[in-house]
Amino acid sequence: MPKTVIHKLSEFGQSIWLDNINRFLIESGRLSDMIESGLSGLTSNPTIFDKAISASQSYDEKIAKLRSQGKSTFEIYDDLTVRDIQDAADMFGTVYKSSSGLNGYVSLEVDPRIASDTEATLKEAQRLFRKVNRTNVMFKIPATDASFPAVEKLLELGMNINVTLIFSVEQYAKTARAFLKGMQRLSLKNNDLSKVSSVASVFVSRIDSVVDKALDELIARESDQTKKTKLLSLKGKAAVANSALIYQKSKEIFSSDDFKRLAAKKARLQRVLWASTSTKNPAYSDIKYASELIAKNTVNTLPDNTFEAFLDHGAVKEALKDDFREAQNIINDLKLVGIDVNRVCDKLLQDGVVAFQNSFSSLLSSIEKKAESLSLKENAKR
Repeated sequence: MPKTVIHKLSEFGQSIWLDNINRFLIESGRLSDMIESGLSGLTSNPTIFDKAISASQSYDEKIAKLRSQGKSTFEIYDDLTVRDIQDAADMFGTVYKSSSGLNGYVSLEVDPRIASDTEATLKEAQRLFRKVNRTNVMFKIPATDASFPAVEKLLELGMNINVTLIFSVEQYAKTARAFLKGMQRLSLKNNDLSKVSSVASVFVSRIDSVVDKALDELIARESDQTKKTKLLSLKGKAAVANSALIYQKSKEIFSSDDFKRLAAKKARLQRVLWASTSTKNPAYSDIKYASELIAKNTVNTLPDNTFEAFLDHGAVKEALKDDFREAQNIINDLKLVGIDVNRVCDKLLQDGVVAFQNSFSSLLSSIEKKAESLSLKENAKR
């Protein structure tokens, strides 16, 4: 097929992954079509799986079968999600091979309910690694202080890790340092580090949602027109400015001697991955966080509608370059009016961990309800 804008973006240096997974996407051929259009990876999380399983009948037959075999609710969840991840990983196998392991990855989140327990996270990630048994799968670990030791150890063990729920520059820097430490440990055992890949997933749009709400409150109280205009000019700017500063920090860390020594052993760059990139405010462009975050050596993971929108009217134009003064000015201006983006990021991290924990519990509840309902229907037939 002719080159799409997604193909051209890949040639520029940014990979587009999909922020979604479900059985219909896999079985209908839709995912295959998207891969042909240039899609080069996929991410999942408990919220995505909860929606996929609870809102469709695609999993009902499998749920009923697993329950009839005496499987627990968690075991049913485990089998359903691992099957989807394995099938999606197999579909991206050609991308993985043709890109020499740069792309073609599918991400699976480790149970977020144990995010504060380092040892439990380690054990669960290794169990999933053995069960999934695919070279092109990444395991998602949240970027919390409790999880960083697990990230380091799992990288040392040679696992592909997607460090998720990153919001602040400081949190990103900790993530990058954890990557370097893990790879340094691995380098003591292995002279070829090329088989291990990692991304740092930076959440974007949620920052604008919080900051814009705070700005609207300030605007409503402001009577001075000049000040009001200044406040209005800051709307929709915080998330991309924060992301730009994270990108700047990434370039700084990965041009260091520490990484150069790893690169000499074929270590891959831990790429920044832009996550949560759907546009929440209808007043903004539907491809705002796709267009404004185009940068070399990064990944952007898009939901279906944003992927389709960018395919339709997106353009490849580098957005993040080497001059980050404007981004820092935006963060400084926000602080002057009482909005500390770092504090916003800290709160979003706390809320994000809780949200994924709640989604995981909701997912198990959805499976349990479906299993009971399907079992009742089956008994009624007898």
